[in-house]
Parts: sequence; C-alpha cells; structure tokens
Amino acid sequence: MMGFAVIVGAALADSQRLGELWTNIIYGFVTGFALTAASMAINDCYDRKIDAINEPNRPIPSGSVTPNEALASASILTALGFLTAYLTNPFCLLVSVIAWIIFVIYTTVGKRSGLSGNFLVSACVATPFVYGSITITGVVQLNVLIFASIAFLSNTGREITKGIVDIRGDKAQNVKTLAVRYGDRVAASVAVIFYLSAVALSFIPWLLKLVSLWFVPLVVVTDVGLIGSSLMLAKNYSRENARKIKKTVLLWFITGLLAFVFGVL
Repeated sequence: MMGFAVIVGAALADSQRLGELWTNIIYGFVTGFALTAASMAINDCYDRKIDAINEPNRPIPSGSVTPNEALASASILTALGFLTAYLTNPFCLLVSVIAWIIFVIYTTVGKRSGLSGNFLVSACVATPFVYGSITITGVVQLNVLIFASIAFLSNTGREITKGIVDIRGDKAQNVKTLAVRYGDRVAASVAVIFYLSAVALSFIPWLLKLVSLWFVPLVVVTDVGLIGSSLMLAKNYSRENARKIKKTVLLWFITGLLAFVFGVL
C-alpha cells in the first residue's frame, strides 16, 4: 500500500507527467515499498516481547524468523530504498531518510509515549503521498497536502483503535497508549474524533475545484464507512470489536485513495 501511495501522490500532483517520468514512478514505488517493509521488520524485532502476548503467531514470536534475520532483512531493504530514492533526485533521498528516522524514533522511543507515538506513525503513513508529489514536480501540491492530512488524521484514529486491541501486551511492557492510560472508552472516543476530522476535510478538494466529479461517489463511500465505523466503535469499544474496526478502516483507506485517483485522472 505504501508503494501504491507514492504513485497516488504522483498522480495527484500531475497525472499528465506519469508517462514522461515513468522511471521516477518505478523508483518511488520501490522506495515506498522497501522502506516500509524495512520499518515493519525493525518494529517486529523490537516488539517481539509484546507480540508474544498480543500476536503470538507473528513470525518472530512463533519462531519462524529470528530477530537477527529480521534485522538483516531490514538492512537490505533500507539500502534498496535509499538507493532508489537517490536515483530519483536528491530531495527524494532527503525525504526518505527523514521518514526512516521518524519511524526508528517511533519504534525505539516514541511508541511507549502513547499519542505522540501515534502521530509519528501517521506521519510515516502520510509521507509517501508527499513523496510521490516530489518525484513528479519537485514540490508538494495543495491537493496532495490535503490528502496527506486526511491520511494522517484517519490513521491516527486507527492507531488509537489498535491500542485498544493491544492493551494487554502494552500494559505488560509499560507502553502508555491512550487505552492503557485512560481506558478503552476514552481511547475509543478520541479515535472517533480523529476519524470524523478526516471526514470533515474530505470535501475540501472538491470545494476548491482540485478534483473532478468522479471524486464524489468514492469519497462518499469512504466517509459513510468511516462514520459507520466510528459509531460502531463508540457503541462497542471492546477489544474484539476494535480489532474488527481496525481491519475495516483499511478498506475505507483504499476507497479514499481511489477517490482521489479518479478525481484527478
């Protein structure tokens, strides 16, 4: 999804130049894919004790992958991501290094801080769209910035929802998520605020005439989905329901992506 997000960012910035700068698109996809995969491997290695409680079937807790193998994989993927960023342009390399540093800070320090850690993750999720704009135009276009903001807000809601799912393991490892600090009810309420904030921003591109009419049907589906998920979470903030909503929200992320893509093509 992160590799695809780079392509979406590029299409939003200037869809007419996608064919002309196709090598940048390929490099951008590889950078987004490789650095995200590397960061996930680092995260799984660092979180192996928490995952042993929350998700024992993941590769490292289950024993199918060793921590050293995960780190070796992350090193190779990081090198690949930086290489393709360098081949795109120097600004892309700078942005990719900054994004990678943000994620490492999150994994090693920020995760235990709760909401600020959620913000760091969401910054990493929003960055590929910004990166895609830079690969094509060298700057961040307004519609890309708006979409990156929507992605930031909705993903923060999802991260807080995930904290409800992971509350047992997080408590054991002293990870101070909102759910651990204030309880699942408060965490669910804050997650809903972020979901609805993303919905509130979603029609700004249409009002500013940055997208076509094709944007509207898919963004309506996305907004209805996020509103429905918010109502379900507010009504039932149990661990099991939060897990379902965490997965369902990913679907609304995809329809939101498609809304912006169809809106500029």
